[in-house]
Amino acid sequence: MTKQFEPVVIGFTCNWCSYRAADMAGTARLKYPPNIRLVRLMCSGGLDPTYVLKALSGGADGVLITGCHPGECHYLEQNYKALRRYKLLIRTIAQMGIEPERVKLVWASAAEGVQLAREITEFVEEIRALGPLKWSTGLRPPASHIEQPAVAEEVMA
Repeated sequence: MTKQFEPVVIGFTCNWCSYRAADMAGTARLKYPPNIRLVRLMCSGGLDPTYVLKALSGGADGVLITGCHPGECHYLEQNYKALRRYKLLIRTIAQMGIEPERVKLVWASAAEGVQLAREITEFVEEIRALGPLKWSTGLRPPASHIEQPAVAEEVMA
């Protein structure tokens, strides 16, 4: 019997909008897959692209980035910064051999819990259809290329 692939998805959420939308979805008892692990950021504009790469190299099969709608950012225009970084990130991961569909950007206000739950469900299904991320070496070099630390006896000699 083959077990169905269950993806691991990391969700970086804006504190002011999308994290509150996820909270609203939970309060309203809306169902969405438990495959997503939400990480709250003060703003989507503060998401360093290396966080996404770290999540993927650490075993995530997909990353969902969520923030306030353009023009409604608590920090004025930081979600535009998030959009620019997202577009560059998509090009970068494609060059690294990762399907660009594994990273998605979604705008969700605090009042859009239903929409965010739907987006999470759809994204998890998209990642499930892609299958596991086969990025075995990721950002880590193969074990054969890692220098071993000197042993105490060798240092003393």
